[in-house]
Amino acid sequence: MSESKGANILVVYYSMYKHIEQMATAVAKGVEAAGGKVTIMRVPETLPTEVLKKMGAPEKNADHKEATPADLEAADGIIFGIPTRFGMAAAQVKALIDRTGGLWMKGKLVGKPAGMFVSTGTQGGGQETTALTFVTQLVHHGMVYVPIGYACPKLMDMSEIHGGSPYGAGCLAGPDGSRQPSKLELEVAEFQGKHFTGIASKLMSK
Repeated sequence: MSESKGANILVVYYSMYKHIEQMATAVAKGVEAAGGKVTIMRVPETLPTEVLKKMGAPEKNADHKEATPADLEAADGIIFGIPTRFGMAAAQVKALIDRTGGLWMKGKLVGKPAGMFVSTGTQGGGQETTALTFVTQLVHHGMVYVPIGYACPKLMDMSEIHGGSPYGAGCLAGPDGSRQPSKLELEVAEFQGKHFTGIASKLMSK
């Protein structure tokens, strides 16, 4: 049997305080475990450097280049890492999507699988609403939304507080951002990378 071509998966994220960046690394680990080829990229920053310094934001990861609409087009599948702002995607993520009008006009993202993982300050801070409101972006592009459902049993673990939902992996950062992604949250993120890549690979073979 000939070896199948691994799906090229783009993990594109925005992270001000490194929570989503950690989750992105776990998702990428899952992609590779499923035989996919992964690229991690950052959503371009829109805030001035002086504002970020006042907010105490650490330096961006220079190893992760900024994504452009062309990078979204080139991938076989895209997993978005999205921090929540008042129950919806951060403006930086929306700004990247707002630059994809040219792709939309030409239908370049139609049929491309997409998923998402999130970070919120609290349990009720948007673990599901962030995904629900971002799905509209995918729908307008005709993309194929790939949630994780309850395929990952760890989502049902009630022994500890954790993020994540049937829509995708998630972490809780705490109101002051001091809480880091837990072992369970990172494991769900890794699962999502594997799960998504398996489905993206099946779509490629059709």
